[in-house]
Amino acid sequence: MSHADRPAAAVLAEAAAAAGYAPSVHNTQPWRWRVTDEALDLYAVRDRQLHVADPEGRLLTISCGTALDHAEVALSAEGWSTAVRKLPDAADRNHLAHITLADRTGVTPEAMRLFQAVRVRHTDRRPVSGTPASEEAIGVIERAVRAKGLHLHLLTRDQTLDLAAAASHADKVETNDEDQRTELAYWIGGDRADGAGVPDAVIPSHAPETTVPGRDFVRAGTLTVGPGHDKAATYAVLYGPGDEPADWLSAGQALSAGWLVATELGVSVLPFSSVIELPGTRQTLRRVISDVGYPYLVLRLGVADPDAAGPPHTPRLPVAQTIEVVTA
Repeated sequence: MSHADRPAAAVLAEAAAAAGYAPSVHNTQPWRWRVTDEALDLYAVRDRQLHVADPEGRLLTISCGTALDHAEVALSAEGWSTAVRKLPDAADRNHLAHITLADRTGVTPEAMRLFQAVRVRHTDRRPVSGTPASEEAIGVIERAVRAKGLHLHLLTRDQTLDLAAAASHADKVETNDEDQRTELAYWIGGDRADGAGVPDAVIPSHAPETTVPGRDFVRAGTLTVGPGHDKAATYAVLYGPGDEPADWLSAGQALSAGWLVATELGVSVLPFSSVIELPGTRQTLRRVISDVGYPYLVLRLGVADPDAAGPPHTPRLPVAQTIEVVTA
């Protein structure tokens, strides 16, 4: 049997497995895939939702959107175009997407490069180097986001300082909230042998010197932080026209698309979600972007320190916990 003649279920199952490498808030991986002979269905898993920090499921749905795009990238690398229906079942809010194979398209070099980026992509919470990401590279990332129907607003220096103030406020609120601290502690630290959450190995050993403060994980990790500062970083707000579950799902797709292209171009991406978790700081971000849309995430773009080894990849849940195969 040739590569092109493989059963659809096998192709779809492999795409679901590739989607497991997608980024998610606190590495919660809040998704489940159902594979049949003809389709791939994506479901939200509320047991892995941050019910304190994310009661509406905004970040959960964005996370699932990144997995959706990763699956589409994997199928494109197999030479398939896809048909995707978002929120296909009005009676089931957890049923986020239904994917079917459409036409054979052939495998393009671009599709293969993006698929390779799926395995390479990672999150680095350390400061970026003193070399800024090029305007050309940022332009390519912006176009990848626009291709998904969303936008990036690149922040000016003054707007970045407004963001820093909002991030500091969000951090203070979270630190002083016992329920928030308890939830954070559940997902953060240790070796994460269960395959979910953020292990010590990717948490900085001390707070990095950055213009915009990152989330305070309340504990030190083991990731060595150099003396650099992120003065050369570019901060951007990912935004779009709506603030409903379908919009959040699209935001995840756009995040994935931009991040994979950035990985291919050697641009480091660090998402900031704490400023999205509070209604007040979300509104601040909306004012920062002149009310042109709804903010979904803040992204830091830069070039990683070439003298520092990259952080290890975060663990992943076993495939058996995220994929159900139901075939004839």
